[in-house]
Amino acid sequence: MKGLALRIAACVLGLALLAPGCDAQKPVRFTYRVDQVLRHDTGAYTQGLFFHKGRLYESTGQYGSSSMRIVDLASGKVVKMKSFPRRYFIEGSCILGNNLYVLSWQERTCFVLDPETFEQKRTFAYQGEGWGLTTDGQSLIMSDGTDRIYFRDPASFQIRRQIKVTFEGRQIAYLNELEYIEGEIWANVYGSDVIVRIRPSDGVITSIVDCSDILPNSLRTSSTDVLNGIAYNPETGYIYVTGKYWPKMYRISAVRE
Repeated sequence: MKGLALRIAACVLGLALLAPGCDAQKPVRFTYRVDQVLRHDTGAYTQGLFFHKGRLYESTGQYGSSSMRIVDLASGKVVKMKSFPRRYFIEGSCILGNNLYVLSWQERTCFVLDPETFEQKRTFAYQGEGWGLTTDGQSLIMSDGTDRIYFRDPASFQIRRQIKVTFEGRQIAYLNELEYIEGEIWANVYGSDVIVRIRPSDGVITSIVDCSDILPNSLRTSSTDVLNGIAYNPETGYIYVTGKYWPKMYRISAVRE
C-alpha cells in the first residue's frame, strides 16, 4: 500500500499492516487499475451509490441539500431527483424487492420509497446512526459508524443478526458506504482511501483495496471531500467508485499487489 493510505489505515483502522514480526495472517492486498473515467456532479455529497436494473442511483447528504437521485452514467447528469426536508441528513441507500430504502444519519429514520417515482411509502425508526446500506437480496445490510454491521428484515427493519468487523482479531470502526459484491461486503472506511472487503458470515476482513491518489491533486479543490461510494453493476461486472463533491467517477479493477 502507498504511504498515505497505510498511515491513515493504521490510525483510523488500527491496522499494523506492515508490522515487522507479525505472524498473524494478513488480508490480501490490492491496488487498482482505472478502466474508465466518468463525470460526477461536484454538488453531490455522495453517501449511497448502487445500480438497479442498469440504472445508477445515488443518495447525497448534508442538511438542506440531501437528495435521492437517478444519474445518467455516461454524462453524470441527474435524471431524476427527490429532495429531503432540511432536518434530514441522508446517508446510504439500496433497493430490495419493490422498495427503495434510504437512511438518515442522526434522525433515526429509514425512508421507504417507490424506486421509480420516489414517492414515499412509509418510514422505519431505528436506534443509533445510519451510515451505509446495501443488500444481499435477502436482508438489508447496514453500518452505523461502529465496528458492527447489521442484517435487517426488509419488511420490519428489525435486526436479524449482526457481525463485528475485525482485522487480526481487532475490531474495525468507521465503516461507511457499503456494497455487496459477489458474496462479499465492500466498505469504505471513513477518512481513508481504503476499501475493506468483509466476509458476511463472521465479519473478518479478507482483503483491502488501496485507492490512494485515484483523484489527482489537479482535480481537488477546497470543497473536495473523502472517497465514498462503491457501485457494482451486476449486468456488466463493473465496479465504480467516487467521493464526496468529486468531479469524477472511476470504473476500476482491483489488482493484486
